[in-house]
Amino acid sequence: MSRFGSRTRVTTYTSAWMPTGDETVPITVDYLVLAGGAGGKNVIFGDAYGAGGGGAGGMRCTVTGTGGSGSLETALSLVGGTNYSVTVGGGGASGSNGSNSVFDTITSTGGGTGGAGYGSGGASGGSGGGGGAGETPEHSVGGAASPSGQGFAGGNGDITGGYPHNAYAGGGGGAGAVGGNAVNIGGDGGAGRATDISGSSVTYAGGGGGGGARTVGGGAGGGSGGSGGGGAGGAVNAAGSAASPANRGSGGGGGSGDADIAANAGGAGSSGVVILRYADTLTITIGAGLTGTESAASGGYKRATITAGSGNVSWAA
Repeated sequence: MSRFGSRTRVTTYTSAWMPTGDETVPITVDYLVLAGGAGGKNVIFGDAYGAGGGGAGGMRCTVTGTGGSGSLETALSLVGGTNYSVTVGGGGASGSNGSNSVFDTITSTGGGTGGAGYGSGGASGGSGGGGGAGETPEHSVGGAASPSGQGFAGGNGDITGGYPHNAYAGGGGGAGAVGGNAVNIGGDGGAGRATDISGSSVTYAGGGGGGGARTVGGGAGGGSGGSGGGGAGGAVNAAGSAASPANRGSGGGGGSGDADIAANAGGAGSSGVVILRYADTLTITIGAGLTGTESAASGGYKRATITAGSGNVSWAA
């Protein structure tokens, strides 16, 4: 028998255990999840009415500003080495709603398209579309912001007299304000909202302007696009302008018609974007199916900007 008997040797480690990049690490991620903006509505053939502007895509953000009139969203607590789903919503074509954007449990709703005239209302969405010009003096109602808290409603369309109608459409809602009501001209698109999650202040999610209309001896133009890239409404007998630039989630302008010529289309909405902000000690993996880049460290953070596609992301220390 050893003279040491059965004593157990105890080793004491003086350095703290630290997880590796392959271990699960709790992380906090701020986000901008911005859905695609809607296209402005196209005018029905042979219709002298203006069509409503497209609503902006829903905006949900944890930094500086978010859509609607509520409080900032809450950052997500995630786990390193785990896949989280991301989808970037596309902008709507003429007369179509925008598509949803998603990051993990956060979904932002695509913008609602405008009304086509003859009293058709705007569609609901992250921000609602502008109401089409009415056939009667009653307003054509703008679409609702639904679900609430991502943007604002579209403005109302109107007419200002008997036949031949001087009929103008409402502007689409934006992340920062309701769309303008039509009053002797197409309604302006609702203002967008700024956030500095990317490291500099950028305004997103402006509504599209409402289309103008033919009048006796002339006409009145379309509404202006909302700040953040909303498209302008069509002037008399003109198509609406597309939202620009891409990845701003803004609505396109509504078209303007004439009873004697072919209908004019609304402008397309712009695509959404997902921007993720996290500690600069982390590195993101942007998976197949997604288009995106990671920034250099700045101010204690890195940012991943994902501009298209659907797939997964994960982080390692």
